Amino acid sequence: MDRIERIMKMEAILDRTRAAFDALSDALEAYKSSLGDFGELRGYYTGGEWIEDHSADDAGLLPQGLKRGVLSEDAVFDLLAEYESLRAELSEISNLPD
Repeated sequence: MDRIERIMKMEAILDRTRAAFDALSDALEAYKSSLGDFGELRGYYTGGEWIEDHSADDAGLLPQGLKRGVLSEDAVFDLLAEYESLRAELSEISNLPD
């Protein structure tokens, strides 16, 4: 590989890496800012209110047009599992050698 090819290759790597790092930085900011809401959702799901609301839905006590994805059997549970997976992945990545 001659000098021009090497510089062009490194320039392309710089551009791709810069874009990836910028996207990751933005995603991490969004992730961090969502953790408070996520904690509230986790408390709702694990604290008993979810069961009460789910039971009310089963009993037909909620309005027909109410968006209720949060009451599905899997939506919050799957998000909790994904959170744990992301935490593990972020921990693994943060321990990579230089």
